Amino acid sequence: MPASAPFLAVTDLRTRTLTPAELTAALPRAELDVEAAATAVRPVVEDVAARGAEAVLEASERFDGIRPEHLRVPQAELQRALEELDPAIRSALEESAERVRRVDTAQARPAQSVEVVPGGTVTQRWVPVARVGLYVPGGRAVLPSSVVMNVVPAQVAGVQQIVLASPPQKEFGGLPHPTIMAACALLGVTEVIAAGGAQAIALLAHGADDLGDGAALESVDLVTGPGNVYVAAAKRLVRGTVGIDAEAGPTEIAILADGAADPAYVAADLISQAEHDPLAASVLVTESPELAAAVEAELAVQVPQALHRERIEQALRGQQSGIVLVTDLDQGLAVVDAYGAEHLEIQTADAAEVAARVTNAGAVFVGPHSPVSLGDYAAGSNHVLPTGGTSRFTGGLGVQTFLRGIHVVHYDRDALAGARTAATTLAAAEGLPAHGAAIDLRFER
Repeated sequence: MPASAPFLAVTDLRTRTLTPAELTAALPRAELDVEAAATAVRPVVEDVAARGAEAVLEASERFDGIRPEHLRVPQAELQRALEELDPAIRSALEESAERVRRVDTAQARPAQSVEVVPGGTVTQRWVPVARVGLYVPGGRAVLPSSVVMNVVPAQVAGVQQIVLASPPQKEFGGLPHPTIMAACALLGVTEVIAAGGAQAIALLAHGADDLGDGAALESVDLVTGPGNVYVAAAKRLVRGTVGIDAEAGPTEIAILADGAADPAYVAADLISQAEHDPLAASVLVTESPELAAAVEAELAVQVPQALHRERIEQALRGQQSGIVLVTDLDQGLAVVDAYGAEHLEIQTADAAEVAARVTNAGAVFVGPHSPVSLGDYAAGSNHVLPTGGTSRFTGGLGVQTFLRGIHVVHYDRDALAGARTAATTLAAAEGLPAHGAAIDLRFER
């Protein structure tokens, strides 16, 4: 493709009237066939469930090119990684964790009790999941920030048992990346597993009698964390055996911008997400053709200067990325709500007012000085967010991910008497007389 060709394909919706379904179909989107990936990884998941650690080791050798000496990372290795961590990186991780912890602590849920009638109360208790498995990928980039984003909300929620899995690295003798191990040690995570991909998800879900060190790995109750399509597929396969947070797909950014936006900022933010992966989606929604042209000009300047320019260019030119031209901000809001981006930036005049009208997004970044990359590291928000339009029915990782609501019902005799007629009438209407009889009996003895 000629170097002068536009980076982003243009979809012009200014003269089109579309139904909601047609609008969703018209927008750029990555193709992610989780079902096909599930078919591919099902044998791996079933093998790990049947044979445990040996199946994980064989899969690691096949997919990661290394057979770890230890699936369970020795405590001495975690401590050594922390001691050898660059002080600047340690300080940044500490600051990131403190900011996330501050937000999560404010969002922790206390028990809430409602007196429905005198003598009759319903209390909602929030109880943490007992044991969680956190997954941190180790592909094109090392992501210690994902350790922070997974671990801190689990700790704030009160989870007592945390096990974290991250792929073994050939260059580090089959251990996870040292920065990942250091982040675990920094946050007090002592159970770390050198396993990646579908085999790691299966191991977390099913556990193993012996990891090769004479000790078992207990299965978890919930698995969270980002990963590639095979990780997403494995999470689909184990859902029901354990809980999962989401089936994360390639990362994505949408930017709703008007003519007042700085094209250099917009271009830089589109590039920042394209840097993740050739399948990453970068979408600009604007009413201004002039801004669209200026952003293209900025991309032509900034992309060649980027370290990962080939990956970035592939992502920007992919079918999942593009520019969507709209008539006005109202249509722009309809577009970004139909898209339901993982990350949505609002770079418009009155950005806060526009952002308040958004209904579908994993996270919304308001104004020119709230870039997505801030949220990736140091805003205090969480960067494990719904992708592929799933923000229309789910939210990002947070304290609530690790909590379960339990209703506690306490009625005395008088309060039960007040509810007796309604309850027994509905029991009869549903053809379940024993339900009503269980209430009547308490007033007939």
